[in-house]
Amino acid sequence: MSEAGPRAELIEDGGAAATGEEFFRSRPFLEAEGVTHSLRIVADGIELLAPLIVREIEGTNDRDAISPYGYPGLVEGSPPARSALGPESIDFSATGLVTVFLRHTLGDPPLAGASERNVVQVADPALPAKSRGSDRNQINKNQRRGYALELVPGPRTSSAQRAGFLAAYEQTMRRTQHYFFGAVYFDRILEFPRSWLALAHAPDGTIAAASIAVVSDGYLHYYLSGSADSHLRDSPMKNVVASLIELANELRLPLNLGGGISRGDRLEEFKRGFANRELSWCSSEIIADPNTYARLSAGREAGGFFPAYRA
Repeated sequence: MSEAGPRAELIEDGGAAATGEEFFRSRPFLEAEGVTHSLRIVADGIELLAPLIVREIEGTNDRDAISPYGYPGLVEGSPPARSALGPESIDFSATGLVTVFLRHTLGDPPLAGASERNVVQVADPALPAKSRGSDRNQINKNQRRGYALELVPGPRTSSAQRAGFLAAYEQTMRRTQHYFFGAVYFDRILEFPRSWLALAHAPDGTIAAASIAVVSDGYLHYYLSGSADSHLRDSPMKNVVASLIELANELRLPLNLGGGISRGDRLEEFKRGFANRELSWCSSEIIADPNTYARLSAGREAGGFFPAYRA
């Protein structure tokens, strides 16, 4: 360790953590998410960088920060660490933050003591393929009925294709009450060169289901998706997932299908039907200013929510 010990600082440029090749740290994604800063951690020849959204804590002069959605991570900007750093060993005082909620990339986090947030389902072309007979039957039945798949690179999508995706996505979010993003968001992220829009067209030509797929950190990610209410009975999303597995095979990348909203729910079970392995996804809940955190959280019944003062 250096004499000063590990230390953290905020850089007032969310793009400091940007890379051209990885979606979750690309300019289109960071700008769509409204990233404001980059977190930089330095320790004895190690430099770790992460994009953050810094927020005011209502009713105070204090601030905290959260990673953007997805798997942005805290990644090496210089030679990798030999072992995970303990957050308690890092001096966060220069950041001026009360807490930091960090979403890690898939794989081993560079910070010790990270929490397992979820388990994601992975379809890995390096392992024997898996699919349930019922899923294969439904995919084949949809093909016989006239459902057609279209896979379009993100930057080449038309306004009509994006509008069709958005309609299916918004109908799904109304059913699940989960993660609403708007047209401007999707227009921006689909500028990323290694993104695709997978579309399942119903026999009448309308978009029955669709998903965005992106490449980041050694995976093809099934990122955001939706199915139109009128076609739910036919499960056209199964055809979309099958097309993305084919794309992952071509790219020689594992497909991260993500997890459920809660462990073992119907969404996870749907994804498990196409997956041949599981992987933990972790986050770090960092209390950068313990005294202020204790004051703001006093009397709060937070359960497992972090930070407690936002419960």
